[in-house]
Amino acid sequence: MPILNPKEMKKVVGLSTTTIWRLEKKGEFPRRINLTDHRVGWQEAEVLDWLKKRPRGICGKGENS
Repeated sequence: MPILNPKEMKKVVGLSTTTIWRLEKKGEFPRRINLTDHRVGWQEAEVLDWLKKRPRGICGKGENS
C-alpha cells in the first residue's frame, strides 16, 4: 500500500494544497492518513481511483484561475 506525501500528492492530482484541503473537508477527496504527529499521507490507490472517477473538463469554482 504505497503512501503519497503532500508534495507527491500535488504532482499526481495537479491541485493546490488549499484545493485538496477544501475537497477533503467536503468529503469529496480521499482522506489523509496521519503517519506521525507531524506527517500525513494518502493511499496511492485511493487517489488514483479518485482521479479516474473525476469528470474531465469540469472545473469547480476557482479551480481554473
